[in-house]
Amino acid sequence: MASPSPKSPEQSEKNKQYDRQLRLWGDHGQAALESGHICLINATALGTEVLKSIVLPGVGSITIVDDHIVSDEDIGSNFFLECSSKGLNRGSEAMRLLLEINPDVQGHSVQEPPEQILEQNPDFFKSFSVVIATVLSEKTIQKLGQHLWDINVPLILCRSVGFLGSFRIQIKEHAIIETHPDNEQPDLRLDVPFQALSDYLNSFNIDDVDLKDHGHIPWIVILHKAVQKWQVSNPNSWPMSRKEKNEIKNLIQEYIRKDENGIPINEENFEEAKRAVNTSLVPTFLPVKIQEFLYSGSATNLTKESPPFWIMCSALRSFVEAEGKGKLPVRGVLPDMTASTEHYVTLQNIYRTQAAMDAEIVYRKVQQIVSQLNCDTISENEVKLFCRHSNDLYLIKGSNIVTEYQLGTPVASYIARHLEEPDVMMVHYILLRAAEIFQSEHCRAPGEWEPEADITKLKSCVSKLLSDISCSPFPKDDHIHEMCRYGGAEIHTVSAFLGGCAAHETIKIVTKQYKPVNNTFIYDGASTNTATFTF
Repeated sequence: MASPSPKSPEQSEKNKQYDRQLRLWGDHGQAALESGHICLINATALGTEVLKSIVLPGVGSITIVDDHIVSDEDIGSNFFLECSSKGLNRGSEAMRLLLEINPDVQGHSVQEPPEQILEQNPDFFKSFSVVIATVLSEKTIQKLGQHLWDINVPLILCRSVGFLGSFRIQIKEHAIIETHPDNEQPDLRLDVPFQALSDYLNSFNIDDVDLKDHGHIPWIVILHKAVQKWQVSNPNSWPMSRKEKNEIKNLIQEYIRKDENGIPINEENFEEAKRAVNTSLVPTFLPVKIQEFLYSGSATNLTKESPPFWIMCSALRSFVEAEGKGKLPVRGVLPDMTASTEHYVTLQNIYRTQAAMDAEIVYRKVQQIVSQLNCDTISENEVKLFCRHSNDLYLIKGSNIVTEYQLGTPVASYIARHLEEPDVMMVHYILLRAAEIFQSEHCRAPGEWEPEADITKLKSCVSKLLSDISCSPFPKDDHIHEMCRYGGAEIHTVSAFLGGCAAHETIKIVTKQYKPVNNTFIYDGASTNTATFTF
């Protein structure tokens, strides 16, 4: 077997620089991030904090759209502006300092208002992986949101005022293959072993091995033998109930050798087998959520424009119906266990080989579909990754942000329902929306000039918003007073926290790993409470 080619000094240095994050999303995730191009509209304190946490892990390119001039207020709240930046373009100055923290990232600055770009050059936004926007008027939010929805570019709208902050993710459809579940169940196929596994498991005779080897038998073998023994008196059955699983544990206990005094010898592999009874004897089946993907209209009615996810779902459905006999491809991952190196490596290779064979079948089916549709090719590595994680596929079908600004939609009743709950975080969403209405009507933030005088005006904006969604009066006037006291100011610590959160979601979207928030996140810095809502 040929040894892998040595890595270049540049690649080794990059791996060292990004070592921690590579453990989270792997080389392929890092490659996806480095191919990403993020657009930020308005380099506010919140906006630059989002970009900071995207630039550090090595996103490919960033573009800042900002026609504002740096003010004293900007310098006071924005870590990526200097005193010498005053009077200069805010986007260009923030870009200069952002690129200093990671020279590998490419940066571009556009000194035009987003409204002008949307009017004169709407195709400008097509090249971006994600668009992040801050401090936009209601009119611009709706126009930008609708345009990005139409061209299928994700939008993250971020807000930060005083101790309050939020972000709203607008994404039409987002498929996640690598969800990284916290408690992933092993795929061992003990109830339906494939031929190579069956031959291996049946090659053992636990009673005949010597004491040394007895303590190094993989617990998978022990579990299989215990189930076989149990099935002698329970033919054509599988242990499912607590009583039946306890019977399996008792059979495993009987396999443990005893010393000359009749005391059971402590053998870790047998203890592992007993612990694995509850998690590893789950019957192999096709999860309902995966079945819904395989038989959805998007997978059965493919077109040339169908995303790779649905093409692979179609190929997977064909595998399940034929070669898989109703089961998904073998995952090919073996959990850690007490066993001799020889036994473990042999067992590991058995699972890996079967997984590779299953993935190869699915890949050939994908190639056939791609050839029939005459669409872009899908790599073998993509298919292998898809097969390996096919048990935990996840799909987000998002909603258009414009629906939040329309009357009579389900969004209105959703908001009203949540406002009825005591001390609910939806109150802060209403405040942030009302502040946008105030900004549109008075061309300034509430409390920016006259905090006391603006209380009545902001209360009127809140009442109008609540009236539009047919909701009862606002819970407490204290919240309105606080919003006016903020005066539209950004607190850097709040923006830093929220920026980090929004950056995490951006990376999830770009790498297509981990489940992003669906779809609104609210943060109250005064109480440090957070909440998510799905509009």
